[in-house]
Amino acid sequence: MDTMTLRNAEQRDLAQINDLIAAAMATWQLPQRVKRLSLPLYRYNANDLEHLEVIVAETAANTIVGVAAIEAADESDCPRGLNAALLHGIYVDPFNHRKGIGTRLMRYMQVTAASKNFDGLLIKANPEATSFFEAQDFEMLPIGDPSRDYSYRYWKSF
Repeated sequence: MDTMTLRNAEQRDLAQINDLIAAAMATWQLPQRVKRLSLPLYRYNANDLEHLEVIVAETAANTIVGVAAIEAADESDCPRGLNAALLHGIYVDPFNHRKGIGTRLMRYMQVTAASKNFDGLLIKANPEATSFFEAQDFEMLPIGDPSRDYSYRYWKSF
């Protein structure tokens, strides 16, 4: 792969970011109707760039091949007494899977979250992505309240 850099997302990147998210979602094991109805909820907009920490992985040819975003997690989702960043999303272009892009984005987001004095990073994972987060040394959190807790929550302390 070309040399890849990580940088803050800008408004001019939104079309590429949202195309990448659509391509990533197309690979998910969900009915087409669910993907079609859900896609608008996953797209980023200019307002998101103001309220989230959004990072893109970009090739030397200025092609965005990955994106990740974090925000402060709701304390009710965090392990007791801890302050966490929530991984809002991480997406890698399907043609560039298994090239280390997701790993670089995750490491960058962990460093970013730690620099903002969060105790750790919380993830609400897509069931298909659990092996990726486990390979990144995230631990699955137990379900305390089945009516509230998301089943695939992962945590990593800093």
